[in-house]
Amino acid sequence: MKVLVVEDEPKTGEYLRQGLTEAGFVVDLVRNGEDGLHAALGETYDLVILDVMLPGMDGWSVLKGIRNSGRELPVLFLTARDEVDDRVRGLELGADDYLVKPFAFAELLARVRTLLRRGAKGKEAETLRAADLDLDLIRRRVTRAGKRIDLTAKEFALLELLLRRQGEVLPRSLIASQVWDMNFDSDTNVIEVAVKRLRAKMDDGFEPKLIRTVRGMGYVLETPE
Repeated sequence: MKVLVVEDEPKTGEYLRQGLTEAGFVVDLVRNGEDGLHAALGETYDLVILDVMLPGMDGWSVLKGIRNSGRELPVLFLTARDEVDDRVRGLELGADDYLVKPFAFAELLARVRTLLRRGAKGKEAETLRAADLDLDLIRRRVTRAGKRIDLTAKEFALLELLLRRQGEVLPRSLIASQVWDMNFDSDTNVIEVAVKRLRAKMDDGFEPKLIRTVRGMGYVLETPE
């Protein structure tokens, strides 16, 4: 799989190139928008990772140029501002997913693999859903049975992971790496505490219960039959 990274910040660019190469991808790195658009249109890539804030031609213009050419390759855009307007603009211009800086490499890698599995035609869903629970990825809002549920950033990330992997039992080690960007330590109860707090907000007082503990294995979010 061949990935184009368009990133002007030297440390971030090298970090992405090294990490993706170690994960088995062939990576081309360019540092400005003009070269990024030229490469995206002139070479064959399976995915583009595109920074929004670039010198000269910005990421929005690169994305627009790619889509105007008719290319359907997946685009993951990186933004330093966690603003609704930025996310909406990127998705409306044709991006398939977005990630806010700073990010955990494990999360970026998971999103890259998800986009590649889904293929170029599948756009990022704006809402993840299970039973009467809705998670709005654009507005960062969660509701259950029409009632708004306020979550912390980590609780939102945990719920998003569980919803994206509905029906899968997620081990604590995976949750630790993707939500907290850390190696799992069996002596810490940070994950148990986080799951307990999330359950209290989105399961207590509602039916059916969606988050289940699988003893000795981890946690799963699923709608009971």
